[in-house]
Amino acid sequence: MSAPTTSGPVPAQVPAPPVQAPGQGPAAAPTPGAVLLDLAGRTALVTGAAGGIGRACALRLAAAGARVRAVDRAADGLEALAEAADGLPGAVEPQTLDLTDLDAAEQAAAGTDILVNNAGIQLVRPIEEFPPDVFHTVLTVMLEAPFRLIRGALPHMYAQGWGRIVNLSSVHGLRASAFKSAYVAAKHGLEGLSKTAALEGAPHGVTSNCVNPGYVRTPLVERQITDQATAHGVPAERVLTDILLKDSALKRLIEPEEVAEAVLYLCTPQASFITGTSLSLDGGWTAH
Repeated sequence: MSAPTTSGPVPAQVPAPPVQAPGQGPAAAPTPGAVLLDLAGRTALVTGAAGGIGRACALRLAAAGARVRAVDRAADGLEALAEAADGLPGAVEPQTLDLTDLDAAEQAAAGTDILVNNAGIQLVRPIEEFPPDVFHTVLTVMLEAPFRLIRGALPHMYAQGWGRIVNLSSVHGLRASAFKSAYVAAKHGLEGLSKTAALEGAPHGVTSNCVNPGYVRTPLVERQITDQATAHGVPAERVLTDILLKDSALKRLIEPEEVAEAVLYLCTPQASFITGTSLSLDGGWTAH
């Protein structure tokens, strides 16, 4: 619909507010032009960084110049990540940490400019067969730990008037699937936590968003294929086509590097007005 016309005088244009450098306050506006991918001088923390999406995010942020605290409980994977990051403009600092140690998680986030909550675990079982201890662990790692990490990161972000929180949610943060009660519950909770952080952080120049991929080519998804085959009683070779990608318009897995590009964009100056939202990378799944 076109804008209404007026017969009165044309009002004078209001000059744009001055562009502020990072850290000069919450009202900073992005510089017109190309998207700025330079994160030099920024400190980022990425959880679940030893593999999959977390590894891709850590490498992409380091390639943009950030100093990345790579957090995971898999020491071998972190060592391989550090080797892969050698020579990038930024740096990767491995930090072995089990996120069920919530106090340690909160302390690890202190002083970070960018927080990427990515770590996740999955178990596919009917509710009546789902182990309560596993349900508790999934919620601890995927919802309570992000809360504690955000809690630890916000004082520094607020003090400098700038911060980026990116929560790796999932299409399952927007839609449910059978046999994934803990994962779906955690992701739905993460969506709410992210929106709350966005509302509270807005006056302080801190954005908080979710990235919601469909099925990503990661070890977690590869393990799901076997679990789904058992849960649904179908051969493993049919799980990808008949179950995982059934509702996706694009019949392929998304690559971790594609997800990392979306995460990086949300950390740029041009994304400063994007907050409290969920960016779907689901191949058209939620278009139904």
